[in-house]
Amino acid sequence: MTDEAQQERVEHIPTRAAFGPDGGSSAGPSTDPTGSEPASTAAATGMDRHPPTGVMSAERLAMKALEARLLGGERKLRRREVAAGAGLSLLSARKLWRALGFPNFGDEDVAFTERDQAALSTVVDLVRAGKLTEEAAISVTRSIGQMTDRMVVWQIEALVEDMVHEQGVTDAVARKRLVNELPALVDALEEVLVYSWRRQLNAGVQRLAVRAEAGLQASEEGREGDEDDAPLPLARAVGFADLVSYTSLSRRMNEKTLARLVQRFENKCAEIISVGGGRLVKTVGDEVLYIAETPAAGAEISLALAEAFTEDEILPEARVAMVWGRILSRLGDIYGPTVNLAARLTTLADPGTVLVDSMTASALEHDERFVMTPQAPENVRGFGEINPVQLSRGRGKGLVLD
Repeated sequence: MTDEAQQERVEHIPTRAAFGPDGGSSAGPSTDPTGSEPASTAAATGMDRHPPTGVMSAERLAMKALEARLLGGERKLRRREVAAGAGLSLLSARKLWRALGFPNFGDEDVAFTERDQAALSTVVDLVRAGKLTEEAAISVTRSIGQMTDRMVVWQIEALVEDMVHEQGVTDAVARKRLVNELPALVDALEEVLVYSWRRQLNAGVQRLAVRAEAGLQASEEGREGDEDDAPLPLARAVGFADLVSYTSLSRRMNEKTLARLVQRFENKCAEIISVGGGRLVKTVGDEVLYIAETPAAGAEISLALAEAFTEDEILPEARVAMVWGRILSRLGDIYGPTVNLAARLTTLADPGTVLVDSMTASALEHDERFVMTPQAPENVRGFGEINPVQLSRGRGKGLVLD
């Protein structure tokens, strides 16, 4: 093991004192205790250590202009300079950069702008002011890095695909043209991003704080005598929808056809879950995980998903399962026995049907919108014998999609 690796194994997240006025050891001419990264780092990440000489091509000029706009200026600072400007040790700064998902840079890599320093100072100031602990700052920063990374990949691929379809160019040509077409979209995309974040934050506070107690009370009513998952803080309807025969279909499709199928599946799921008042937690290939605040909302979403894929002329049918119970929400994902049971029930469901467990069925049994049909007992790994119940539509039209 290298000295750098050994150092990072034993180092702890910086304390509040390290973020204080006297904690920025990089402000002086100290030596980096971790050493420098390999000289190839800058080249591997597409960064130039020194400005190019000679005449730039039109493509390179366009990329340089776009980069300056996105980064807030030309890269002029090295990592030590940025850390020192924020009053941080280099080790502390690197923890925040890694939380954001940035690659390693060497001591001589001119990779940062003044905006990088300002952003680093913003996070540090929250800790110094006592508004966040160091651990919370790292976790919140990591959430931003991971979500925005996935978001920009999604957006770039969507723009490239659109150019290929609308302009009749190859994928390679579309990716080169993106550099010239993106500047006209940057401000609008940024505005919508901030708008959406504020709306989602408001909805999240309502969902995860204001209305949390009501959900817990409903969970207790629906699961009388069941204390196994009582310590978990949130009550939610947890559902899975899994496309039937996806693996065999994907083997017979070319790349473009498969991409369209996956996109159609994700779009349809996202629309139905959103209209039903739920939240799409994540998509993993041919499966989506979603949650809703009440058993009835979860049931409506689940039935709508099963019906939508049964009626779809392109996509195969889906197996769907939903369980009402307590969960742990962390890192944008959800955990707990409720999630595991919903996943197990999905594998038991017939194509085009929805399964729930007996306790979830009890929570829905007096709602005339739903019909429950008990199924034969099943032995489920990790849960022993359970009594699945098929959920069907009763009175009412269900979710109305535009």
